[in-house]
Amino acid sequence: VQLVESGGGSVQPGGSLRLSCAASGFSFSSFAMRWYRQAPGKERELVAGISSAGVNTNYADSVKGRFTISREHAKNTVYLQMKSLKPEDTAVYYCYAHRGVVNRIDYWGQGTQVTVSS
Repeated sequence: VQLVESGGGSVQPGGSLRLSCAASGFSFSSFAMRWYRQAPGKERELVAGISSAGVNTNYADSVKGRFTISREHAKNTVYLQMKSLKPEDTAVYYCYAHRGVVNRIDYWGQGTQVTVSS
């Protein structure tokens, strides 16, 4: 099982980035997906989530209207489009896959760094 994030980097405030998370080794279409982030000295926080079918999405208040989560089943990939980036968006961004409640199965990616600075 692998979740491989890419697309991170350094950008100026107001800029955009698109993160990708390529999944392999499990049934991607049956898993809900999330993006988390963790800034230095802070707890990991949920940024956005998308249901297995891609119908339902949810966002942290801090990113609503700026970030968009989407998924492409043909490529086993989930995306996070980030616009109007702010310095406080600086963090390591992690991809997370999960399925089930009682018998929960979940996987984490290794993370990709996003730095927003002038």
